Amino acid sequence: MFFINFFFILPIVTLVHEAGHVWVARLFGGKIHFCIGTGKTIFNIGKLEVKKKYFMEGWCQYEDLTYNKTWAHVSIYLAGSIFNMIVILTINYLIFADVLPPALFFYQYSYFSVYFIFFSLFPYRDDDGKPSDGLAVYDVIRYGKAEDPID
Repeated sequence: MFFINFFFILPIVTLVHEAGHVWVARLFGGKIHFCIGTGKTIFNIGKLEVKKKYFMEGWCQYEDLTYNKTWAHVSIYLAGSIFNMIVILTINYLIFADVLPPALFFYQYSYFSVYFIFFSLFPYRDDDGKPSDGLAVYDVIRYGKAEDPID
């Protein structure tokens, strides 16, 4: 069951994470494009692109912010993890309030979200040299530069 949920829950966690980046980038007037997965594109829904290996990763590309300030970029980079945390807290509250059943699905969602938050905020560069959200925050505060995860 865990293996099956890996292909079902992790993409939902990724989608929530990327939705955080998208929502805040739009809040600051940015033009966005975001993607779930790697490999060949399977389909597009508006600005969302879903790729063949949909369970692998996600990214959000933004440009032309109306408020092109350091704090705006920091907010965008942190928004994905904040959205994940909000959903974790909401799920746990709803379970505690007996609105949702204490089902394995919700616990696995929370587990994958915590994992996702940790590795998103841990400062590192991937094999392609792209920064994690945590390193991007560090770079924009220290050097004043925002990095596009695609270019």
